[in-house]
Amino acid sequence: MTDTGTDIFDLAVIGGGVNGCGIARDAAGRGSRVLLLEAGDLAGGTSSASTKLIHGGLRYLEHFEFGLVRESLSERERLWAIAPHIAWPLRFVLPHVPGLRPRWLVRLGLLLYDHIGGRKLLPKTENISLSTHPAGAPLKPEFTKAFVYSDCWVDDARLVVLNARDAADRGAQVHTRCRVSALAREGEHWRIEADGQVFHARAVVNAAGPAVLDLIGLAREPAHRNMRLVRGSHIVVGKLFDHPFAYFFQLPDGRIFFAIPYEHDFTLIGTTDADHHGGLEHIEASTEEIAYLCEGASRFFRAPVTPSDVVWTYSGVRPLIDDGSGKPEAATRGYSLDLSEKDEGAPFLSVYGGKITTYRHLAQEAIELLAERLPGLGGPEWTDHAPLPGGDFPVGAAAAQIAELEARYPFLERLWADRLIHAYGTRAFAFLGDAQALEECGQHFGHGLTQREVDFLVDEEWAMTAEDILWRRTKLGLRFTSEETTRLSEYLREKARA
Repeated sequence: MTDTGTDIFDLAVIGGGVNGCGIARDAAGRGSRVLLLEAGDLAGGTSSASTKLIHGGLRYLEHFEFGLVRESLSERERLWAIAPHIAWPLRFVLPHVPGLRPRWLVRLGLLLYDHIGGRKLLPKTENISLSTHPAGAPLKPEFTKAFVYSDCWVDDARLVVLNARDAADRGAQVHTRCRVSALAREGEHWRIEADGQVFHARAVVNAAGPAVLDLIGLAREPAHRNMRLVRGSHIVVGKLFDHPFAYFFQLPDGRIFFAIPYEHDFTLIGTTDADHHGGLEHIEASTEEIAYLCEGASRFFRAPVTPSDVVWTYSGVRPLIDDGSGKPEAATRGYSLDLSEKDEGAPFLSVYGGKITTYRHLAQEAIELLAERLPGLGGPEWTDHAPLPGGDFPVGAAAAQIAELEARYPFLERLWADRLIHAYGTRAFAFLGDAQALEECGQHFGHGLTQREVDFLVDEEWAMTAEDILWRRTKLGLRFTSEETTRLSEYLREKARA
């Protein structure tokens, strides 16, 4: 077992989801020596299985979580500003359903939603007639009125990877496929065993998500909260509508779900909320969940949606704080940061709960809390304005970046250039380099994925497998055939051996 000996990190973050990578980035940017350990791939669990929204959570108003909604809404435009390549505004159509929430109540909630979060750039709520609005065409004729409000979309897995990349660019060490097997205090430090290596750190952050209690047990720390694991499943079907609006639908059981334009040719539908009691590996949508989402969509769309229309499903387990709520969808999406007592020695901070929208603010709070015990972790706040890698252009300027990429690389088709900018932003120019023809990009694996891009993902973004690349770094798994996937896997194995 290799011991790093006297090489002591200021902070070891365990967990490569959005919270862990956000904390690592924040700390590294303040000058701390940071270690990030992830048992699998970055965003390999919950953080790549969200509904991919930066939103306040309109339905949380019903549960009187005004503080959470305000915090979340205030983060929307901040995240859009620092990641304009992977995040952008989305207008949501909320049809009125007679017999469910009355129109006046929904309008009141949307009025509050518009005003409590410091909205500046996003358009405000408006009333529409579905008989004349483009969003009404795919819906059944009984839905005649709707509200349209604003939130933002984000590529969740890329958000995680870009936080890790920025942390590494600022000096952090990032180790993936590096599972922690032992964790114990040694004097004023933590001794961490992971994948045959021993690391030392002045403080540990437990950002293990659904496995937060397991890591607490491994460290022999007291658990001050109970967790409720809730599975959320999504389905992807062929494109159900040909306009840029998303939908927010209400169901008779009181739940809601979204239907969102996805990857140009598809529609994303989700999510479910079901208490999860199994393991945390290979989370899959159940037959019942798939049927529930199909039936829900079929209540609203003229064309029925059936399980046979589903081209892909994904599921994740949300680590929610157990607040005693009866239904899983009513459990709080808030978070708690629990720091060990001072007299216990080297600090141990556990992150309970949280959601993608609040990750940056959560990370900032975590570092400020730890800085009370480790003054060297201090420094000014900075993550609210510094762009993530590739996001160094103004909001609303993605189209100009796409046009510039097309002009510089004439072999790119429009949808190909669009994908590259919305994944990598200005960094797409870096890996395409001086290529002036497709042949100069090396092997073409299909659907615009070339050797240059694959090498970049392996060398710069910790990708190791075809799954890492096709389902997290890109979403090209929706288009790749099994033969194309096999060819990519073979190349990755050859590259790893080289």
